[in-house]
Amino acid sequence: MNAPATEGAPLPLSHRATADPLFRLVAHALETAHGRPPAAVWSAPHAFHLGSPGLVAAAGWPVAAAAAPREDGTVRLSSLGHPAQSCDLPLTGPSPDTPEWAARPYALLRALAGAGYGRSGTDLHVQGTLTEAAGLSLTEPLDCAVALAVADVHTPEGGARPSRERLTALVREVAPGDDDALRDAVLFARPGTALHAGRGGVRRSVPFDPPASGACLVLMAVRGSARERADGLARAVECARRAGALSAWPPGGRPGRSVLVLLPRDRLTAVRAAVADAFRDRSLPVPRFVNVAVAGAARREE
Repeated sequence: MNAPATEGAPLPLSHRATADPLFRLVAHALETAHGRPPAAVWSAPHAFHLGSPGLVAAAGWPVAAAAAPREDGTVRLSSLGHPAQSCDLPLTGPSPDTPEWAARPYALLRALAGAGYGRSGTDLHVQGTLTEAAGLSLTEPLDCAVALAVADVHTPEGGARPSRERLTALVREVAPGDDDALRDAVLFARPGTALHAGRGGVRRSVPFDPPASGACLVLMAVRGSARERADGLARAVECARRAGALSAWPPGGRPGRSVLVLLPRDRLTAVRAAVADAFRDRSLPVPRFVNVAVAGAARREE
């Protein structure tokens, strides 16, 4: 691992005590896995739908990507979530067998290289803050963090990075069936606002700042099989409403593992207790509660 910067030079991100622990971790992990520090670290927030049609927002739970350029036409992928499945892969020719976790970023890296971004290769390390059990989609923040990091480290000094609209189009080519609205939130959201994409891709911001109105937003996730989760979510929402929740809705395009719950701040303890008691009475695992901050878009971590 590289030593800290000398006197007068800025410390690398992995050694910066004031940096967010997640970004220090991914920078350090890339150094450990690939023997050199990242040229850039980017973060991209998870995103979610609101109860109103067409509205999306970003959550303060990011996915991070640390990247460094290569010169041999290969990519080296690693993740702390899959420590035994790092891989070296070519950017051209037939695609080899790839660990399941790496298939998505690898396909995107090949698409980016085909469009002229990162053809010489990249060392890449990715890491998120939420597990699949939270029920928020990982694909949109992962794609955006990877695309932004790779485009950044392969942009010549003084050159202009590709626009976010351009990167959005490239990501859509790799995964045309994904949620464009969530991807817009990842790339264009602002703190304390929701985003609405109208006809022709025109985006407008709509105020959505629960703390400003004395409310809070929480993600309530249940465990078990698909059938058990469906029943559990219905039971949890019913309990939450009886205890004072204002509204509840799925964070994605279809029901899954979790719901978002908007409630008065002074009812949070009562809602959590009511849900926990209802599940314990039936000897069921108590749902997890995660506080959600309405966050801004993907950014470079300096």
